[in-house]
Formats: sequence, C-alpha cells, structure tokens
Amino acid sequence: MASPPPFGIPADLGPEPPHDCPLCPRLVDYRLENRADHPDWFNGPAPSFGDPAARLLVVGLAPGRQGANRTGRPFTGDYAGVLLYETLARFGFTRGSYEARPDDGVGLVDAMVTNAVRCAPPQNKPLPAEEATCRTFLTARIAALPKLRTIVALGDVSRRNVFRALGLKTPAGAAGHGARYDLGRYVLFSSYHCSRLNTNTGRLTPQMFEDVFAAARDSLSRDDA
Repeated sequence: MASPPPFGIPADLGPEPPHDCPLCPRLVDYRLENRADHPDWFNGPAPSFGDPAARLLVVGLAPGRQGANRTGRPFTGDYAGVLLYETLARFGFTRGSYEARPDDGVGLVDAMVTNAVRCAPPQNKPLPAEEATCRTFLTARIAALPKLRTIVALGDVSRRNVFRALGLKTPAGAAGHGARYDLGRYVLFSSYHCSRLNTNTGRLTPQMFEDVFAAARDSLSRDDA
C-alpha cells in the first residue's frame, strides 16, 4: 500500500499538479523569478508525457531550468533529452522524430516519462521536503497507469522516490547503475541520470544507458510471454 500524502496535502490531487501549484514555497518563488525573466517559457510543473496505456515509466529527477521548465515537456530542450529520446526510439518506444521542441510531433508508445519533482528547483537540487510533497503526484501517476509493469529510475533521487511512492522502504546505500528490483507487480531498473555531467565525465556512456533499456524491454517481453 502506498504511503499517505504528507500532512496538509489533499489526497485527491491526481497525477498531475496544476500549472500554479502552490505546495512548495521555494519552488513557487523560483517559478515566479523565471516567469519574470522569461515570460515566454512554460514556467510551471512539467506534466508527464506519453502513452496512458504505458507499461514502461521513466522517472527523472526534476525539470531543468532551460529544459522542461522552458518547453513544458519532460526531458525536452536539454542534452539529457537527446540521449533519453534517442534511446527510447532505439527500443521501439517512440514514433516520429525528437527535435527538442514540444511541437516536434514525437510521441511515446507503451511508455511515459515523468519526474519525481515536477517544478524546476534552484541549482537542480530539490529539498527533501519538496520531494516528499511532490511524491503524492508520483504515487498517483503510477496508480493511474493500469498496464504499468516496468519502471526506470534515472538517478538515486528518482529511485528513492519511486520506492517511497510505492510505500516501500528504500534499500540502504546507493544502487549504482543497472540494479534491478522486483517490487511485486512492478520491476524497477536503476540508471545513472542521463545528464551532460554524467555523460561528459564518462560515468554514463550511451551503451550503459542502452543496456538498462534493453533490460527493461526484455522484462516487458517476458511479461508478454
């Protein structure tokens, strides 16, 4: 059973926060700063993107200021999105071509992409209280995918929030890359985040990233058998 939402947060908010979500004061202040500086940007909680019948859910950390916070679509507008959508395409989870614009026409097939924290945080670092507050949306997002079977968490923050969104205790220690967890109905794969920092330093290579999605695809294929 999933954990209840933090005190003071309605339990029936659903899987997507409103554009002017008021729940995290620091993130609201940052949103308003960005709106003042860039009124043409999206500047709100980035909604989940993909197939409502998805069996695969990819969970990132939070929108980048000039990525999803600007474009309004997860992993769109920064380098992390290039690697993610190219990899999803390689394993048959997309249609159309990703061109880093919300109007590029790309769609997801049997997959959805979301974030553990929906609003862009300063320095790309959400606070633990903000993770806990936003987790009610992740819990609802998972529950709203009736065919969901496999989850890929990008980074330890995402992995931790998936466990807690499912009402489970997070395993001690860092998971590292490629770890697999059988969580009853779901299988969770852990990956390093596909950030430019991780790829530039060689911590994450395209092949390492593909290996995780190959394992996720294989998991779904076994589910079909």
